Amino acid sequence: MIIKVAVNLSGKIYDYAKICNTILSIDHKIRFAGIINERGRLVAGGMKEDVEPLENEKDDEMIFMELALRVKMRKDFDEQLGPVNFAMASRKRALAISVIINDDILYVVSEPDSDYGTLPKKILEIVHF
Repeated sequence: MIIKVAVNLSGKIYDYAKICNTILSIDHKIRFAGIINERGRLVAGGMKEDVEPLENEKDDEMIFMELALRVKMRKDFDEQLGPVNFAMASRKRALAISVIINDDILYVVSEPDSDYGTLPKKILEIVHF
């Protein structure tokens, strides 16, 4: 099942498919843009066409579940530190950025040499249109 739209408490509508497609188009180094639900399942978006995955499908499932768990754990500190704007992990083969949208997670993976100073800002501008 692919969720295309989500609504937050203030009534703001998020078109998940549109968000993912827009993010995939902002930089040629972006490999993946997807929405992961709180159970670690991909519900919208995916890999850019003609891009070779770095991992297999089973590893994707594990990465998504681990990401969902990490996001839940970070929320424990929201009262003291405020909510997370985005989280970023720089790895040898990829740059990964996550952004919370409602109870879901926008997960973006780019080439490791992407501009990590501007890419999160571009993503946040799209999410917070």
